[in-house]
Amino acid sequence: MAVTDLCGHGGSQLGRPEVQQILSDIFMGLVVEVERDVRRRLAQKLASAEWAPPALVNVLALDEIEIARPIIANSPVLKDGDLVRLLVEATIEHQIEVARRPNIGDEVVSAIIEQGEPAVLTALAGNPTAHVTHDALQALVDAAGRVAALRSPLARHPQLSEALARQLYVWVGQAVRHALAERFRLDQAALDRALADSISEAHAGARPQGEGLVVIARDGQREEMERSLVNKLYAAGQLRPSYLIRALREGRLTLFIAALAHLGGFESRQIRMALDSDRPELLALACAAVGIDRSVYPSILQMVRELNNNRPGGGDEAARKAAGAFGPVTPQVAGAAFRQAAVAG
Repeated sequence: MAVTDLCGHGGSQLGRPEVQQILSDIFMGLVVEVERDVRRRLAQKLASAEWAPPALVNVLALDEIEIARPIIANSPVLKDGDLVRLLVEATIEHQIEVARRPNIGDEVVSAIIEQGEPAVLTALAGNPTAHVTHDALQALVDAAGRVAALRSPLARHPQLSEALARQLYVWVGQAVRHALAERFRLDQAALDRALADSISEAHAGARPQGEGLVVIARDGQREEMERSLVNKLYAAGQLRPSYLIRALREGRLTLFIAALAHLGGFESRQIRMALDSDRPELLALACAAVGIDRSVYPSILQMVRELNNNRPGGGDEAARKAAGAFGPVTPQVAGAAFRQAAVAG
């Protein structure tokens, strides 16, 4: 935090390539090693920093949403291309924060509309600073027919035209209709008469509108985001065995699987198979292959079991025997043994 405060007064010198490299080395190493609370406070400090290294900002943007939120919302280092990648790689929670970010550009808005996630579309509709073209707003109004949560924020949107308001009128409740009629001087009585025969059908099956919005992630979405995070850490030279322990301490088993697979050159399904087996020596072989010390393995096994319904099984005796996987063999031999066992299993 002291280094961050110091950099806040560094001026234009912080943009020099050699300084950026030093800052990246310092902070990327920290982000990989430190606990969640430190990363959260660091993200808050860096959220408005123009000098923050891009690799660091992109890694923080893929972290847990409480850490990523201030970065996604405010970081000037994140460009439209970075935000579009977040829409592809990250969870719905992260995508919603992208849609809420002030002054997002046409490229980001188009990507949100193309994906068509209801919760993300609703966040975009409620963002009056987004650069929404007429075509984009038309797409949002069209989507309001199937996404009830879109209707109220669209009715308040500053760029809504009279023509779009007439289309939206079909879908909204009585209070919002009255607001639209007052805002655009619509003949509400005439519209109601024209719609009398179709309103019941138009509203059939629509979900009740409410204050809250339930967000449900797609299957595999979080795993895909975590694989992307692991790839970024690896590309920055910061994916180390110690990262496995941090992932488990934070209760992120899928992140542990993705990181262990990448470090060892394994397939994720092979790691998952080892974790769900009754043979803890398989996990021991994978850990030995990436340089985990024998003394650390019992803690890893315990944390994995706590997160994975007490598997790998085999009890205490199997856990003691698994220590034999650590020697005297090289990591390369341990990795080859793990792959052979995974194929056989």
